Amino acid sequence: MLNFYDFEVFAHDWLVVVINPIEKTKTVLVNDRDGLSRLYDERKGQIFVGYNNCHYDQYIFKGLLLGLDAKWINDQIIVKDRHGWAISREFSKIPMINYDVMMRNDLGLKTLEAYMGNDIRETTVPFDIDRKLTKAELDEVIFYCTHDVEQTIEVFARRKSEFTAKLDLLKMFDLPISYLSKTGAQLTAIILEAKRPREPRNDEFDLEILPCVQLGPYDWVRQWYLKPENQDYDATLKFDIAGCPHVCKWGGIHGALAQYSADGYLINVDVESYYPSEMIVHGFLSRNVSNPSKFAWIKSHRLELKHAGDKRQKSLKVVINGTYGASKDETNALYDPKQANQVCINGQLMLIDLMWHLTSGCGAEIIQSNTDGVLVKMPDGFAGGPDAFYSAVDDIAAEWESRTGMQLEFDEYTKVYQKDVNNYILVAEDGHTKGKGAYVKELSELDADMPVVNRALIAYMVDGVPPEVTINAATDLIDFQRVVKLSGKYLYCMHGSERMQEKCFRVFASKRSRDGGIFKVKRIGKKPEKFACTSDHVFIDNGDIHGKPAPDFLDRRWYIDLAYKRLEQFGVA
Repeated sequence: MLNFYDFEVFAHDWLVVVINPIEKTKTVLVNDRDGLSRLYDERKGQIFVGYNNCHYDQYIFKGLLLGLDAKWINDQIIVKDRHGWAISREFSKIPMINYDVMMRNDLGLKTLEAYMGNDIRETTVPFDIDRKLTKAELDEVIFYCTHDVEQTIEVFARRKSEFTAKLDLLKMFDLPISYLSKTGAQLTAIILEAKRPREPRNDEFDLEILPCVQLGPYDWVRQWYLKPENQDYDATLKFDIAGCPHVCKWGGIHGALAQYSADGYLINVDVESYYPSEMIVHGFLSRNVSNPSKFAWIKSHRLELKHAGDKRQKSLKVVINGTYGASKDETNALYDPKQANQVCINGQLMLIDLMWHLTSGCGAEIIQSNTDGVLVKMPDGFAGGPDAFYSAVDDIAAEWESRTGMQLEFDEYTKVYQKDVNNYILVAEDGHTKGKGAYVKELSELDADMPVVNRALIAYMVDGVPPEVTINAATDLIDFQRVVKLSGKYLYCMHGSERMQEKCFRVFASKRSRDGGIFKVKRIGKKPEKFACTSDHVFIDNGDIHGKPAPDFLDRRWYIDLAYKRLEQFGVA
């Protein structure tokens, strides 16, 4: 049974709203510890779901049950930036099953609400009010708190697969339901039965470069990593690989031809499950795992489930892909920086090895590379055309696979538009695309920032449709929304000369000269800063905009100009 909840805490009042969508019940408690205790006793075996509840709400809940002051707990977490679990050991005595719908890269619940087109208006009651709230103020806070709980339910529904994957993981490895609150990295360490060494190893830079690596003229890169003066996580190495600028760091390799676009025959060569494969084939798994064969079995079993169309493969992917990151996390039982460095550096060198053999062996042009793959283009006038080039690349790849123990996958494309290594789109002969980056990624209901501009770019790159055609054809207001949110570094927002109470806004370019820009103020007396990628004239609509048509005063020209500006960044003249 799922109970969605949210606490609001003031200096002299606290309240919680709990909604059970299955039972269709809503509970509102205001300064009622006894009521909260009864609710806990009735539902403590059930799952409590919230947004950021694993870091905030659960500790308010537990603290109130323990007789602590809600505002004091709030200030420990919000003002003093303490982890909730570190505030009191007594919290661990209150068992509670929590699941948090917040994801690492989220910009907050209000931002997600805005993307979905929902009402994002906020309470006018200030949270720093130093007195008891009036009945009218409490009613307003309850209204908006209820709205946030309802929005959390919406976000959960759109991310239900994440919940199901974690639940399946617990079932597969017979773990307690209370572990729902743990992160993927924490579960990974538990599943692999990782145990920290009694004494720190202090050998994180004792690198062992694989003997299979062949770097030819780039062998000096290997030596660069072995020099003590470069064994610093801030060290950076910049160089060209066959004319393509590259950067090597202790966190990975990337390179790309900037502002580049081209037609031709391209092959994207990816290493299949690169880092996990290194851990298995070359023994680079965290040494805190006593039974490495379990990790190998998980990777193998996940492929079996994937081929069988079993959705549980997504659960195992959490373990497989989370192991490398966990081995770099000092708070995780998998922490083993030497092995993490072995994986990363040898991975970089093997990729350089592959690029050198591709450029020297068949003249492939390097368009970009990034961590686990490389995009190459067939040089003009290649004898035999695409079939011969594919065969040459395949032969080189087969030798590399045999030598390194890794496996490669090929995808063929006919166009590339590339702003940089983190922003590009590839177009295949049949019209399907592969994209990366905010400008060309496939947007969703929880990530819909000016979707009309993204569609305009993709329509041009794939089918040659001018941006103005796509943008002028759009009729829904939501297609043009730009969502901006005030960060904790700033005091308040301004719309033109008007100081705003809210922190999150849905703004649209306006033709009306009386509409000012949207700004943020860092401190009193400092010049306001305009939010990035917003027009000098904007109107705000923070209400529900589902089905709302774009008004005549929407400045479509601003969006068209933005689309052309972005196309220039992708190398389109």
